Amino acid sequence: MVDFSGHLSPGAVATDQRGTEAMTREADVRQALEKVSHIYGFHGFMVMVVPAKTCCSLSDTVVMTNWPKDFLINYDAANMMAGSPVIARLRKSTIPFTYDTTLDSPRRSDGRGSEVLSLFERVNLRRGVYIPVHDVHGTCGAIAFGGDRELVNSAELKELTYKAGQLFGRLSEIRGIRTPMPAVLSRREVECLHWAAAGKTTTEMAKILDLSEYTVNHYLSRATRKLDSVNRVQTVAKAIRAGLIN
Repeated sequence: MVDFSGHLSPGAVATDQRGTEAMTREADVRQALEKVSHIYGFHGFMVMVVPAKTCCSLSDTVVMTNWPKDFLINYDAANMMAGSPVIARLRKSTIPFTYDTTLDSPRRSDGRGSEVLSLFERVNLRRGVYIPVHDVHGTCGAIAFGGDRELVNSAELKELTYKAGQLFGRLSEIRGIRTPMPAVLSRREVECLHWAAAGKTTTEMAKILDLSEYTVNHYLSRATRKLDSVNRVQTVAKAIRAGLIN
């Protein structure tokens, strides 16, 4: 592992934990990210919250960055988020991945790969890595490191993933990063999710709440749609992380 001084050491994990807990300001996290970027030979970093499908501005998702301002301005001015395979991948996967604009143009659904490639090259962000991260509240984000060094190897990727997770978690604690919930749940929807979280079946919930099983399923289905989930388990998990149920 790598500590903030840039030296490899077997005891760096414990040292890193103490160092992260000592950070009390956003400026401390920024300084740490800048140091990590320097240690690994990147030009800079970008911390973002994974955007909802309705979001069309990269700038609105960025929490902290030292990438050139012109990059974000030009990216949003050209509406490049709409067809971004990177954003689509971050929405679906928690696996870190690298990019290299010198090998191939990004495969975009809108056919604007060469335009995006040119933008990244102009600001010397030809190669880098995107690391999906999350905090204790379930907020999904990503930390990107970019520059013109060669692609990171597996050992470096493991170290960067560990460090990115620590720093995003600490930044979230300091700044209070949260993913906004798409809708407010009704009292009945919250009640049904509460009992679902307690492990009750639909039949048991119907008896407890004095409702029909059809009505219980209706409330649970509506909550699932509101929280943009795919099943009851994910809905319960999202509701707990958002503080909607205990």
